[in-house]
Amino acid sequence: MGQKLVIVESPAKAKTIKKYLGSTYVVEASMGHVRDLPKSQLGVDLENNYNPKYITIRGKGDLLDKLRKMAKKSDKVFLATDPDREGEAISWHLAKALNLDTTSTCRIEFNEITKTAVKNAIKNPRAINENLVDAQQARRILDRLVGYQISPILWRKVKWGLSAGRVQSVALKIICDREEEILNFVPKEYWTIAVDLKKAKEKSTFQVKLTTHKGKKIEIENEEQCKKIIDELSNNDFVVKQVKKGSKIKNPLPPFTTSTLQQDANRKLNFSTKKTMSLAQHLYEGVEVKDKGSIGLITYMRTDSVRISEEAQSSALNFISTNFGSSYVPKEKRIYKGKKNSQDAHEAIRPTYVELTPDALKDSLTPDMLKLYTLIWNRFIASQMASCIMDVISVDIANGDYLFKASGSKVQFDGFMKIYEYTNEEEAEGISIPELENNEILERKKIIDKQHFTQPPARFTEASLVKVLEEYGIGRPSTYAPIITTLLERKYVQREKRNLLPTELGVIVNKIMCEYFKEIVDVDFTAELENRLDYIEEGKEKWQNTVDLFFKPLKESIDIAEKEINKITIEDKISDVPCDKCGRMMVIKQGRFGEFLACPGYPECKNTKAIVEELDVACPNCKGKIVVKRSKKGRKFYGCENYPECNFVSWYEPTNRRCEKCNSMMVLRYSKAKGNYYECSNADCKHQAIEKQNSK
Repeated sequence: MGQKLVIVESPAKAKTIKKYLGSTYVVEASMGHVRDLPKSQLGVDLENNYNPKYITIRGKGDLLDKLRKMAKKSDKVFLATDPDREGEAISWHLAKALNLDTTSTCRIEFNEITKTAVKNAIKNPRAINENLVDAQQARRILDRLVGYQISPILWRKVKWGLSAGRVQSVALKIICDREEEILNFVPKEYWTIAVDLKKAKEKSTFQVKLTTHKGKKIEIENEEQCKKIIDELSNNDFVVKQVKKGSKIKNPLPPFTTSTLQQDANRKLNFSTKKTMSLAQHLYEGVEVKDKGSIGLITYMRTDSVRISEEAQSSALNFISTNFGSSYVPKEKRIYKGKKNSQDAHEAIRPTYVELTPDALKDSLTPDMLKLYTLIWNRFIASQMASCIMDVISVDIANGDYLFKASGSKVQFDGFMKIYEYTNEEEAEGISIPELENNEILERKKIIDKQHFTQPPARFTEASLVKVLEEYGIGRPSTYAPIITTLLERKYVQREKRNLLPTELGVIVNKIMCEYFKEIVDVDFTAELENRLDYIEEGKEKWQNTVDLFFKPLKESIDIAEKEINKITIEDKISDVPCDKCGRMMVIKQGRFGEFLACPGYPECKNTKAIVEELDVACPNCKGKIVVKRSKKGRKFYGCENYPECNFVSWYEPTNRRCEKCNSMMVLRYSKAKGNYYECSNADCKHQAIEKQNSK
């Protein structure tokens, strides 16, 4: 048998797959896309049915030459890129670049990187799905048309370097609309009344809340109304009218989709959507596990399906029975239904091997990878467990025409809650209620009246924005993280704690988009376009028709915008640093690599300066100041302000502490095992002092 070539996107994926295939297979990585539209021009022929002009991505020439040579030597080439539109497009571009027949059985796909899945894929190759490719191609061209046709208008009218994006513009509008709601919000006063009651001859109290008056929901608008009600309450006894006891079944949540994983990781772990997807990619492609080699630990992480395979379900149920007992196995296998417009091609996100518990992997994963894997593992196992059974009690307590209510609950059988808890608002407010009987008179201990004001809607977090994008049908699982990342990188949106706020620049860009490009920022129009991309994928629509439907009105809007938009000037923020050439106060500007200082006297004075963070530590070589710097990849490091005359540099934070053995500078380091500790900067010494950071 001759050689067979398997091409995947990444070296990590290649390493994992190689384990499962015999010596006749060679596995290589394409390192993502190999061809794309050119950056220097539109690359779409507007006069010829939107025909795209694809070129080899810069830096991929040598790699493609290598792959071509290997393909010629191989009896068979398998394209094993990711199982979605983007992956299908990468396979199609590879086939074109390697002169493979796209109608031949050259494409294989798998939802998880396990021996069984990979072997089955090799046994069942197929032709490249042209409909999937066309859907990706339509999205790429639509995004290019928006980006390359509208962005230059923003450059000329507002500021160089700005960009407009087809989906990012809708997301920006959603954030700006929420901010406007908050700014325009007028608080409204209201009051609440609660009472602490107790049974006769008992010490402990429980609290009830006033809900209705003469059968109607009560609304207390001011203090005067509140005091009147309290006066009336003193005229009557608090009498138990009704006690309801029962049990409530609480079912587990389905396994994760991309959206729900991003939301949960943001809420529970404070991970950004970008970080969540990066960690999930590593877990999917393969991680070195002690005594097992490289293993793909989760299924494909871009999915909006909640379906799981029968094999995975059986494994989970066996695991639950063995480790938790038969009472934790549900009487019937759980089947979850996805949302109406979800794509069911893939499974939900789940562990590939349930027996690989988070505890079993704690020595093989980074702390953040372990946190995310634990979240995925717990949610999946919980989704297959028995329901939680809760004892619930609710009481109605009357005082004249006023009715008070209280409810409480306690867990009778924890079920899935043993490993994955979630609490709704009603349960969060639940209290402990004593045994009560109808018509029993209770003693009043205290009346609590509180003034409140209605609150504006909350700003979006990454989690709540993803939820809204999914609900509106804007974007797809693969796009949520890039949308938010782009808005932050363009400085249209900033993070304040965990909230997303539009910047002044974001508000200006949104205003232009809303005024001149209404359809692009229209939620319904964007959602309908997503549906049309799905129709292309299903073979129900030609991609050129969808692009044409979108671009014709866009072209008209562009022509109007070019004529009507006046030049908008954004005032630069003034710093407290004088220009050392002309004396003007320098202003803060945004560049490719972040903020920098520039003289406002440009073009007469072209002086610029980096914004430097200084440490209160002297350089050990020249006694100059040590400053914080960034590498090209964004990693923080420390260097002397007198570079290049002084070449001091350190990846770790220098301190004023001296080594007790050789008197060299100590640097601050961190490890999970030791916490913060000091280490000698002298490579020949490396003496360590394990102390807390604040003791330096």
